[in-house]
Formats: sequence, C-alpha cells, structure tokens
Amino acid sequence: MFLIAVLAALVGSVAALAADRTALERDAQNTYQKLIARVSGAKALSRDAVAVLVFPKITKAGLVIGGQYGDGVLFKGGKAVGFYNTSGASYGLQAGAQQYGYAMFFMNEKSLNALTANDGFEVGVGPSIVVVDQGMGKSLTSTTAKDDIYAFIFSQKGLMAGLGLQGNKITRLSE
Repeated sequence: MFLIAVLAALVGSVAALAADRTALERDAQNTYQKLIARVSGAKALSRDAVAVLVFPKITKAGLVIGGQYGDGVLFKGGKAVGFYNTSGASYGLQAGAQQYGYAMFFMNEKSLNALTANDGFEVGVGPSIVVVDQGMGKSLTSTTAKDDIYAFIFSQKGLMAGLGLQGNKITRLSE
C-alpha cells in the first residue's frame, strides 16, 4: 500500500511538472548554476562539455520494488534544446524515499548523439559514464576528463537504503 501511494504521488507531481516547461527550464538552469558555483570539477567540465542534461529533482521510493522519476532539460550553448525524463525501476532489499538532482555533462558529439539519435538512452549501455562524487569533483579538471559523460548527483534529501537490481532510462519528451 505504501509503495502504491508513493508511486501515485510521484505520477501526479511529475505530470504537473511536465505541464509547465518554463518552470522546469528555470529550475534546471538555477540548479545547474548552483552546481557549477559549488563544485569546481563541474565548473571545469562546463567549459568543454558540448551539452549538459540537468534533472533538478528526481524522486525515488521503494519497498522491495521501487521506482524513480524526474524531468530535465538539455542545454547546449547555454540554451534549452530539449526536455527529457528519467525513469527507472528497481527490485531487491530496499526501503525508503529520497529526492536528488542529477546532471550529465556530455563531453563529445558521439556521446550526445547516443542520447538524441535513439528513442531513449539506457544508463549503463553505450558511451562510458563516470559518476563523480564530491571528492573527485574537487580534483577533476578539463585536462583530466577523458570519458564521454560525467554525471553529478547532488542535493540528496531523504533516506534510501538497500541492495538490488536497478535499470534506468532517459527519454526525450515530445514537443
């Protein structure tokens, strides 16, 4: 029952967010500016990235079976060029709920094409993705960055604990 209630709340709040793309773009831009102001590695990557996909708020919840969902904006040359959602499911020993932000820095056209050329982008399939933690984020520079995509997870709120299998997909929202 708890999981059904949480997932129903997620769907309702996500539908409201998707309806207002102007607010989503504003939230994503503000979130991105805060990230590059606070994390030197993100600031360094922002100079060389061909595009940045920012999810200002992803909600994740689960009790044995879980799910996550959030909407985001793809910025290229400082302008919004697309709207995306991320969704995922998980199964295993897990319990809790949390919200967090997520930004992906696409460092070359090949990695960006993996996102835009297909009907969705499955995390873990395709170009190499490096998830940057706070320690690494302080020492990462555009000179040491050699991978296709760098991902930053930030502003975590709530508690989610567990061990299990998870899949995640990023899909472009229709215009």
